Amino acid sequence: MKIAYTGLNLPAGKMKYHDEIFVNLANKFRPAKLSPYYFEFLPDAYHTADVIAIAQDHLLDLLIPDIDKVEARLSRSEDPSEKHVLEKCLEQLQSERPVCDLALDEDEYAIVNALQPISLTPTLILDTTTPDPNMVCRAAMEKAGIMFFYTAGKQEVHAWLVEKGSSAVTCAGKIHTDLARGFIKAEIVSYEDLMNAHSMQDARSKGLTRLLDRDELIPENTILEIRFNI
Repeated sequence: MKIAYTGLNLPAGKMKYHDEIFVNLANKFRPAKLSPYYFEFLPDAYHTADVIAIAQDHLLDLLIPDIDKVEARLSRSEDPSEKHVLEKCLEQLQSERPVCDLALDEDEYAIVNALQPISLTPTLILDTTTPDPNMVCRAAMEKAGIMFFYTAGKQEVHAWLVEKGSSAVTCAGKIHTDLARGFIKAEIVSYEDLMNAHSMQDARSKGLTRLLDRDELIPENTILEIRFNI
């Protein structure tokens, strides 16, 4: 995940996320390979970011270009539906709130997205200029509706980032396209249950795992194994 930032004392570049769940899984399995998740902090690189983190006193630097863009489009628009949505956006921006926090239905979102306002990107507004980088990562995930799931065993412990509400087959494809193509079932166990078992096999024998079909949703912080056939 790429986090653009302005007015904040953050380390530019990639940063290994300190993830207690990942650390505990690594300590439990002592795998041959560790694959933690790395976030990337990019100063002022709004157009390439998944999330924007900005200090409160720099917020207008982000919103004013959006105000100009919306006003320009509003002055030319002859479509009543478009004008209504743009007026909502303008009111939001003039109240010093980013567009991402505006409730929009699917059609309204399409109209706004066509304008590509910067603050349509999930925007995290911080009161402090010296935040903890790990805290920013956690808050950015929450703002963007992103979660971790994990694969864990003696060979590797790996943290994977996906949208909240992702299906089992989507998570399988995140690991490898072959797993999605030949998907049969996802076997899942909660982090808490796995930590109270010796292994995935032990969790299975205790009835702590569940089998999910391709379109069933994966809960946050789940450990999973994919059954597939190609």
